[in-house]
Amino acid sequence: MTGERYDVVVVGARCAGAATALLLARRGYRVLLLDRASLPSDTLSTHYIHPNGLALLARWGLLDALMATGCPRIERISHQVGDVWLEAKAPVVDGVDFTCAPRRQVLDAVLADAAVAAGAELRDACEVVDVTFDKGRPVGVTYRTRAGGRDTVAAELIVGADGMRSTVAERVGAPIEIEDQRLTCIYYTYWTGIGADFELYEQPGRLVGALPTHNDQTLVCAYFPSAEFAKVREHALDSYLDNIRATAPGLFDRVAAGTRTERLRGTNNQRNFFRQACGPGWVLVGDAGHHKDSITARGITDAFEQAAMLADCVGDGLHDEARLREGLRRFAEQRIARFNPLYRMALLAGTLDVSPYRLAVLRFLSTRPDLVERYFAVGAGIIESEQLFNRQLFAEMSAHRAGTPR
Repeated sequence: MTGERYDVVVVGARCAGAATALLLARRGYRVLLLDRASLPSDTLSTHYIHPNGLALLARWGLLDALMATGCPRIERISHQVGDVWLEAKAPVVDGVDFTCAPRRQVLDAVLADAAVAAGAELRDACEVVDVTFDKGRPVGVTYRTRAGGRDTVAAELIVGADGMRSTVAERVGAPIEIEDQRLTCIYYTYWTGIGADFELYEQPGRLVGALPTHNDQTLVCAYFPSAEFAKVREHALDSYLDNIRATAPGLFDRVAAGTRTERLRGTNNQRNFFRQACGPGWVLVGDAGHHKDSITARGITDAFEQAAMLADCVGDGLHDEARLREGLRRFAEQRIARFNPLYRMALLAGTLDVSPYRLAVLRFLSTRPDLVERYFAVGAGIIESEQLFNRQLFAEMSAHRAGTPR
């Protein structure tokens, strides 16, 4: 190696990477954090952080800093499916009783600043172009510097947090272990003058969401089946507005009276996969290792959970090859156990199916505030779906239809 030596090099300095760098630096490791973008900068995102994600920020001492940026609190969540309306307070996790949807240039800066304050070194506008090996084991990375040259640094552990198209994953040869077809495409932009909590609206083949974010803006997103992307893209703004008009007429009236503040963004690249999580000297976190349809808005929260999981699994064993190997193995096991059920939930949501049976179940839930609260807790990944959708629920539904007391 011609360059410096670190304990850990984290490639990607956004939600997954900055959180991982923060937690490993707090454990006393020398961490280098690299990102190809000039930070802070925006990126495609639904912005939403579930309550368990905010609880992690609170545990790390960062929630107050985020909320001090003017990010609005979301205290109520509503979901309309067909003619069924579900609404409840945000689930509570470790005393955090709200959610939020910060702009990414704000959130990512809070995380990166905290990582630097913990001792990590941040180099932005530095694109990793290769992983270096010694006897088949990754031992460092080569990157383009801000000045246009190249540098190579060494590390005991390389963390790929560089997104769905991860260079680290490609260079170490991390195979896809689970993959499913793309289900939806999304278009979104920002509006002022409409106001919103967290609002979701579904009709067959369509979903619309509204979330308040910084600067009195509301993110309004529209989902379509992936197969319709080419047609939708031809007249993207018209398709976007038509979707809102048909799926959420009341929201459309507010949008029509509001002001659009930014260009329309969209993507059909909503891949669904798990890559191999780790190998000797490397590990993938965030979208680099696991990506799913954004329809459940879990990307940021999942990134935080993976960062915490990895830091706990590595512990103080980074410099002991056997302990590091065992820690990474545990991380891989915990990752699939935690996120595979959430992955399956996203695949189900991505079908955009509004069947009569689903409506019947949701209509029954809407009669019971306690069940509505559990419904949103399932969506947030706070409780498992089996804790709501089980034999007891369906027995109560049957009794309700028969008109007998539960």
